[in-house]
Parts: sequence; C-alpha cells; structure tokens
Amino acid sequence: MASKTNPFAFLQQVRAETSKVAWPSRRETMISTAMVLVMVIFAALFFFAADQLIGWLISFVLNFNI
Repeated sequence: MASKTNPFAFLQQVRAETSKVAWPSRRETMISTAMVLVMVIFAALFFFAADQLIGWLISFVLNFNI
C-alpha cells in the first residue's frame, strides 16, 4: 500500500520535479506545432482522396452490367 503524503509535501515534490523538466523554447514549440498541422493536412487530403477513389471503385463495380 502506498504511503500517504500530505498535500503540502506533494506540491513541493511536484514543484521540484517540474523544475527538472527541459521545457522547449517558444521557437521549438511553434516549429513543432506547424509540423503537426502540415502533417494533419497531408493526412486529411490523403484519406479524403483514398475515400473518394474507393467509393468510385465500389460504385463502378456495383453498377457494372454484363
């Protein structure tokens, strides 16, 4: 069973741990955000195109009369 820590000690521990974190700079954050947005747009376009192509193929096969 875990030992109980009072809230004040817990907050001190949290503060000590967050001071150890290597936080990214504003520039790094903006570049990473831009990269994520570009990749999301590419993924959305790819899946839209794939969906349209598969839909077209299925409608072509189902409407095909011999």
